[in-house]
Amino acid sequence: MIDLYTAPTPNGHKVSVTLEELGLDYTVHLLSLTDGDQKKDSFLKINPNGRIPAIIDHDLDGLAIFESGAIMIHLAEKTGRLMPSGAKGRSQVMQWLMFQMGGLGPMMGQANVFHRYFPEKIQVVIDRYQNESTRLLGVLDKHLSDHEYLAGDYSIADIANWCWARIHNWSGADITGLDNLQRWMQQIDERPAAIAGIKVPIDLAALMASKKEQEAFKKGGQSLL
Repeated sequence: MIDLYTAPTPNGHKVSVTLEELGLDYTVHLLSLTDGDQKKDSFLKINPNGRIPAIIDHDLDGLAIFESGAIMIHLAEKTGRLMPSGAKGRSQVMQWLMFQMGGLGPMMGQANVFHRYFPEKIQVVIDRYQNESTRLLGVLDKHLSDHEYLAGDYSIADIANWCWARIHNWSGADITGLDNLQRWMQQIDERPAAIAGIKVPIDLAALMASKKEQEAFKKGGQSLL
């Protein structure tokens, strides 16, 4: 059994989608980032960095693991799935996983901050992160022009990059003309485990849609969906 401590973010979804793909039993613990649950002493004992996601693997005497990529590697190796056993195949998966962890995730994350949340709109900074996010998505597109998935068969590398690529609109990254990327995203969009995993710990899309409906109703307008 695995305890998953998470919130509805791309990094959180990386782990919940992986768990769903692997069919592992897990218990979800929702952390409220706005309330600072991730900074409480009880959680810092699991992840001293105070970030989600984190897991406790009770099959390994309550081993606590933090950092989304490390968790994904652990789960893949634990089950022998979503990661090739051979050195070459494993290296390819690891390269594209690190591409997301060191590039796509941080750049899109900063684009989110400055485009959506930062109190002052600093356009040169917004442009810098959105342009770099778009460039990195273009790297994926080019690679996918002659690969169905990023590293041979479907793997944790695809899950990690998809969980970020799918929110490109929120980051303000333009994927116009990136047809290979869009084809790959659509393939993963349709996977039952991916559909289930992005609803953990809450179905954020449904929640936002409900709020839009409520706002429209209050204004006496029509549905916004």
